[in-house]
Amino acid sequence: MIRPATPPAGGPPDGPGGTAADEPTPKVVTTRHPGRWAAALGVAVLLAMAVSALVTNPAWEWEVVGEYLFAPSVLRAVVFTLELTALGIVFGFLLGTVLALMRLSGNPLLNSVAWGYIALFRSVPLILQLLFWYNLALLYPRISFGVPFGPAFFDIGTMDLIGPVTAAALGLALHQAAYAAEIVRAGLLSVDHGQREAAAALGIPRSRQLFRIVLPQAMRSIVPTAGNEVIGLVKGTSVVYIMALPELFYQVQVIYNRNGRVIALLLVATVWYLVMTSVMSVAQHYVERYYGRGRA
Repeated sequence: MIRPATPPAGGPPDGPGGTAADEPTPKVVTTRHPGRWAAALGVAVLLAMAVSALVTNPAWEWEVVGEYLFAPSVLRAVVFTLELTALGIVFGFLLGTVLALMRLSGNPLLNSVAWGYIALFRSVPLILQLLFWYNLALLYPRISFGVPFGPAFFDIGTMDLIGPVTAAALGLALHQAAYAAEIVRAGLLSVDHGQREAAAALGIPRSRQLFRIVLPQAMRSIVPTAGNEVIGLVKGTSVVYIMALPELFYQVQVIYNRNGRVIALLLVATVWYLVMTSVMSVAQHYVERYYGRGRA
């Protein structure tokens, strides 16, 4: 005898005995991160303590900071700091590009000279390089111009040719060139070699290949690191204080040696360095975005 099949308890899902709507809706439970919230709370407490220490401690002398922040001598020092940075970066990257091309050259002499320059200037501290150029007259009192290993047409006193500002700009540029060379070389190597081969197959001259095809693509890799070097050089110009040049750090030293407000004047320098580097960071962001357009 055949018995009819017994329907499941609760009735069929879509039959007369029930519907799919009768099924309980799954509840979504978010993952909890108690450790993350505890870390955030700890950081918030530390930030609050730091702000309170800055605001409530009268030893910071914020009124003195406000008094000297826009003082004419400080503003002139900020401008001079930016000028030294511009000279070091422009001439440093021009020479660095030449050194990078020499490093990529198949000529062993050019390659070796560029490698030796980079190794030397990256090994010697910047402060020693600045002192060397500042005291170059001790080695060569006069500099001659003429035929190599031949007669000199005229000469000039080294102190007249290389003054303190020139020595500072020269030292910063030559030092920066060693790092710029490696930055540019890495950027050029990041471009696929097939780009050069395709350009050569079309008969494009090598100089046009470099400036119109290879270098624009290499800028995607060059700009981020070059931007960091620019920001680093803004702070690195403080080293020229040993040459008594009126850059920002030297100028605040002169002021606090006169009035004894050491912390307040150091804060003035800190604020201006922060402003300069922040503006350059924003500019770097837009330059990176410009050269990174079209990247997948």
